[in-house]
Amino acid sequence: MCADAFGLPIDFELTGGEVHDVKAAPGFIDRLPTGGYVIADKGYDSEELRQRIIEKKSIPVIPRKSNSTIGNGDMDWGLYKYRHLVENLFARLKPFRAIATRYDKLKRNCKAMLALACSFFWLPM
Repeated sequence: MCADAFGLPIDFELTGGEVHDVKAAPGFIDRLPTGGYVIADKGYDSEELRQRIIEKKSIPVIPRKSNSTIGNGDMDWGLYKYRHLVENLFARLKPFRAIATRYDKLKRNCKAMLALACSFFWLPM
């Protein structure tokens, strides 16, 4: 799930439960607009992903894992605090019962229901 600076959903992708999030991330990066910041948690720490973000003329704000030989000296912790916007987006999706309980068996149906729920956040209220 990708969110903009206001916590509104801009893109999502469904993967299997056994697929790590960093495997789906390159597709998100390719679909994002050029420039800006890409904020993610430690699970997305990979040099390949960082290079792809830099090639897109964006700045990665991803903390390195504890076993990394390069430190977090270049990390902007002030920007990293905005990572909660994606977590809050998931919390806002929970009241949609069909999504929270995963009623849909087919991927296309689940994507359609998720897209419908995400579209409600874009409506002015």
